[in-house]
Amino acid sequence: MAAPPARARADYDYLIKLLLIGDSGDSPCPPARSLSRPAAGFCTRVRNGVGKSCLLLRFSDGSFTTSFITTIGIDFKIRTIELDGKRIKLQIWDTAGQERFRTITTAYYRGAMGILLVYDVTDESSFNNIRNWIRNIEQHASDNVNKILIGNKADMDESKRAVSTAKGQALADEYGIQFFETSAKTNLNVEQVFFSIARDIKQRLAETDSKPEDRTIKINKTEGSENPESQKSACCGS
Repeated sequence: MAAPPARARADYDYLIKLLLIGDSGDSPCPPARSLSRPAAGFCTRVRNGVGKSCLLLRFSDGSFTTSFITTIGIDFKIRTIELDGKRIKLQIWDTAGQERFRTITTAYYRGAMGILLVYDVTDESSFNNIRNWIRNIEQHASDNVNKILIGNKADMDESKRAVSTAKGQALADEYGIQFFETSAKTNLNVEQVFFSIARDIKQRLAETDSKPEDRTIKINKTEGSENPESQKSACCGS
């Protein structure tokens, strides 16, 4: 499914497609093809995921629930924000992180301008899998896609923390991307994360628009043309 163009419409200046990427909880759900609407189906979660859906709900609707359900396939929300006097329409896709649904996820990289890589600070395996997700992004997303690293559930007690802030920052520095720790429950840094990546993308798009077009005209030598030496003027041929 191709994303709409990221250019001005009557109600916004930029349309930006974002993806939330990261591990989801394990679940005994049926395969996506058995659902009547596989791109937006749901089932009850057995083990908590990294909280992508909760981040999306907090940012788009300003709400939080502890009884969320695991996303199967794709779900998305829309929110329009204002940045530097421009109206930015964010189309945010929440993707399933289970291995068996990763083929669904890859189809939605097309047209994505920004990717939010999310892990759970209390789950080291979700942090370690960020490298796998980045490799997946490098294979399927555009080369210039903006990325940001998010350590979610930062409100949890320190005794439950498995990934330190320093470790998260070090990984972000390794890939040259921004890093935030967030909490969908307390709304810690949720607005900042989405505004930050939206600002970076808007700046990139604006720079692309301002670049002059390449108007170089290439003239190919046609068959039977004269030898270049014979085409020199008298003043240059002396």
